[in-house]
Amino acid sequence: MMRLAGRIIIWALGVYFCVTDQSVFSVLEKGAFALEFSPLHLLWGVWMADMLGQLIPAKRNLALGSKKLFRQYFVPGKIKDGAAALKNYVLTTSRMAGNILLIWAGLIVLIGILWHAGILNNTALFMISVTFYVCDLICVLFWCPFRLLLKNRCCTTCRIFNWDHLMMFTPMIYVGSLYSVSLLAMSLVVWLTWETAVLFHPERFWWGSNVALKCDNCTDKLCTQYCQKLQKKEGKEK
Repeated sequence: MMRLAGRIIIWALGVYFCVTDQSVFSVLEKGAFALEFSPLHLLWGVWMADMLGQLIPAKRNLALGSKKLFRQYFVPGKIKDGAAALKNYVLTTSRMAGNILLIWAGLIVLIGILWHAGILNNTALFMISVTFYVCDLICVLFWCPFRLLLKNRCCTTCRIFNWDHLMMFTPMIYVGSLYSVSLLAMSLVVWLTWETAVLFHPERFWWGSNVALKCDNCTDKLCTQYCQKLQKKEGKEK
C-alpha cells in the first residue's frame, strides 16, 4: 500500500508539472537526456532499478510471482498425470497470454494513431505510462482484469507477472528518445528472460509442479481478496 501511495504521488506530480511547468518533460525529446537534469531522471533510475531487480535472483523484497522463474524458488511437487497436466497448463496459459499481447498491441496502435494525429504528444505518452505504473499495483492489490482472462489462481501464479514494465513503457515507443528507448529496451530484456524461462522451465510457473506457489507455502501478502478466498476454500476442503 505504501508503494501504491508512492506511485500515486508520482502520478500527481506528473499532472502538476503538466499544468505548471512542461519544461520538466524536455528530457523526453531526442538528444536531451544528457543535456540537463530533470525529476524524470530520478524516475528513470527507479524504473531501471526495478527492472534490474527482476533479472537478478537475489533475496530481496520482491513478490514470489516475479521470482518464480529462478531455480532457487522452485520446490518440486508431484500430482497425478503431472506431465500431461503441465503440458496442458503451458498450452492453455500461453494461448491466453498471446491473446492479451494482441489486445495490448491493439491498444498501443490506437495510442500511436492518436499521437500521429497530434491529439497526444510526448508528455501525454509519458503520463499514460505513469498511469499504467499506478494501475499495475492496483491490479495486484485490488482487482485485475488480466486475472479474468488468464483464469489464474492469484498473482503469485500469474503467467504474465513480469510483463508489467513492457506493458508500462510501450506507449512511449513513439517518442524515440534515449529516455524512452532505454526503458523499452530494458523492459524487453526482462520480458524475453521471462518468456525464455517459461519455454525451457515451465514447471517453475505452475502450482502443480512448483509447490512454492501453493497457498499453504506462499509468503506473499498480495492480492489479499483472492488469497483469502483461496485459503478459506482450501481450508474447507481439508
